[in-house]
Amino acid sequence: MTLPSVALSLVCSLLIGSLFHLVVDGGAARLLLYMLLSIAGFAAGQWIASSQDLTLLPIGPVQLGPAILGSLVVLIVGHWLSKVNMQSVDHGDTL
Repeated sequence: MTLPSVALSLVCSLLIGSLFHLVVDGGAARLLLYMLLSIAGFAAGQWIASSQDLTLLPIGPVQLGPAILGSLVVLIVGHWLSKVNMQSVDHGDTL
C-alpha cells in the first residue's frame, strides 16, 4: 500500500473509532481503546478483502466496505468485552 492509502486508512479508522466513542459514551481511556480497536479492525478487514479479492467501495487500493465492517465488528466485540464487571467476583466469605 502507498503512503496516501495508509493515511486514508488511518483517517477513516480513527473517524470510525471516535464516532463509536461519541455514540456509546466513555472517558479518555475508552477513546484510546476505541481508536486502537478501530485501527486493528480496519486493518483486518482490509487484509481479508485483499486476500479474498473482495471489491466493495474501493478507493485506490483501500477496500472501504470490508474495512469499515471489520472495524465495526472489532469495536462492538471490544466494547462488549470491556464491560466485564470485575467487582462482581466475590473475594470474601472464606471459611
